[in-house]
Amino acid sequence: MKEKKYGLRQITTAAMFAAMAYVVALICHFVMPPLVEMPPLKLDLKDAVIAIAGMMLGPIPAAAISLIVSLLEMLTISSTGPIGMLMNVLSTCSFVCTASFIYKKKRTKGGAVVGLAAGAAAMVLAMLLWNYIVTPFYQGVPREAVAALLLPVFLPFNAVKAGLNMAITLLLYKPLVSVIRKIRPEPVSDASGAAGPHKISIGVYILGGALLVTSVLFALALAKVI
Repeated sequence: MKEKKYGLRQITTAAMFAAMAYVVALICHFVMPPLVEMPPLKLDLKDAVIAIAGMMLGPIPAAAISLIVSLLEMLTISSTGPIGMLMNVLSTCSFVCTASFIYKKKRTKGGAVVGLAAGAAAMVLAMLLWNYIVTPFYQGVPREAVAALLLPVFLPFNAVKAGLNMAITLLLYKPLVSVIRKIRPEPVSDASGAAGPHKISIGVYILGGALLVTSVLFALALAKVI
């Protein structure tokens, strides 16, 4: 009976994160203009919410949340259909599953930073590969044209997206998890078996803030605002 209760708590916590991630996706879709006009690429910050879920619950729940939220996006706000959903899942999972897997193995401040940095790198590399493979099919353009965009367009766009999501995760992890634990006072065991979030030092907030400012400036430069 105890195991069943634990499973239910984990599922309901994952559902809370999925709802928050979908709301963030909606806000980004309707509020943020395309960062790059051709091909049209918009920033999506829901990965930060799902990354926090992964660090709290583990990589498998994070992947499930990513799949559910991407499906909801496809059914409600996306115009790219199943291929867009596939790219959405691949992008998010490469970031959140990598980060939460490393954090599961080393649940410390350093483990969180290393995991998120590895996740950001995995996202950038994965999207370079998958855009090269998939984009010609749903954009109807030659693969050579996509290859020509990989370094000047897809690389900086995904670097900005990964940097922003990493920064937001670092800044919001402890406050958001603390709020959720107050809402659900019984401890939700995470992937490492620990009952609560580790203590985050001021250095992590400085790193997150610096990364956030850098990513925003890079995004503005990419959009040719500055």
